[in-house]
Amino acid sequence: MKTKNTLAAAMAATLLAAAPAWAAWPDDKPIEVVVGFAPGGGTDLMARKLVPFVQKRLGGKAQFVVVNKPGAAGEIANTYVAKAKPDGYTLAVVNMPSFFFVPMSKKSQYQAEDFQLVARVIDDPTILLVRSDSKYGSLQSLVAASKQQPGSVSFGHNGTGTNGELAITMLSKAAGVQLNAVPYKGTAAQKTDLLGGHLDVALVSAGEVPELHEGAKANVRGLAQLTAKRSTALPQVPTATEASLSVLMSSERGFAAHKGVPADIVKRLEKAIAEAVMDPEFLAASTDDALLAYLPGAEWQKALEPTRKALQPLVDAQPKN
Repeated sequence: MKTKNTLAAAMAATLLAAAPAWAAWPDDKPIEVVVGFAPGGGTDLMARKLVPFVQKRLGGKAQFVVVNKPGAAGEIANTYVAKAKPDGYTLAVVNMPSFFFVPMSKKSQYQAEDFQLVARVIDDPTILLVRSDSKYGSLQSLVAASKQQPGSVSFGHNGTGTNGELAITMLSKAAGVQLNAVPYKGTAAQKTDLLGGHLDVALVSAGEVPELHEGAKANVRGLAQLTAKRSTALPQVPTATEASLSVLMSSERGFAAHKGVPADIVKRLEKAIAEAVMDPEFLAASTDDALLAYLPGAEWQKALEPTRKALQPLVDAQPKN
């Protein structure tokens, strides 16, 4: 009898040890939400505003911790998540188009196929931002100055493959002029240099510039937005199309998980995010609710296929080493 009890105990211990690490998800430990850009930018702010509401929807002992791993247009953060255990305790906040562009354009440490998209939250137009007292009154004047004196106007962006960097490439091609692109690790640094007079134009996302809603009191001004028509978030800012430059670029942001995370965990996350973005308290606190564009993961993946195809010519046009 003692032998049978010992055997049964050993078998139980073995089964317990073999049980999935996610059996008690999300109560075992905090869930890391990894942001590939510096604190204070649009990606970081979106994550920090939303995750408390997602946490509330998951209930129990669910706890989120936002972790910033800036650099390399999100590659550092995405690589960290791609190499993490697929247990649902490490999530990525991904930015389109850089999430696709980085592994398409170089030998990166992650591939888009390493992930499964959970949900899109934001679709944020790219804008050209200048100081309110800038001598450039329009996109046309910027282009004219760059043609007259190539390299005289500095254009900031948040790294290779980001919406800002790709927008500069597209603007350069559309206008037929070489633009002076200056890389930064995040929007906050861009805005600091812009206000300090060290940068002429910042290429950022509309949601990262709440100052534009301050009207006459704002110390910055939107020169153009890269949308087909004026965004409801910035109806006062003209589009590049109005300046006869057909350049479209936005920054889509949402959540992704390691491809190995169990489907039931992904579904719970997707449902919690969908409910969180509709939470009246979240909407009341959100300054960029005009940019909210929720899509469940599978639909987002499908909607991104045209974007992925549109990036290929930009990849092909890059100088070959």
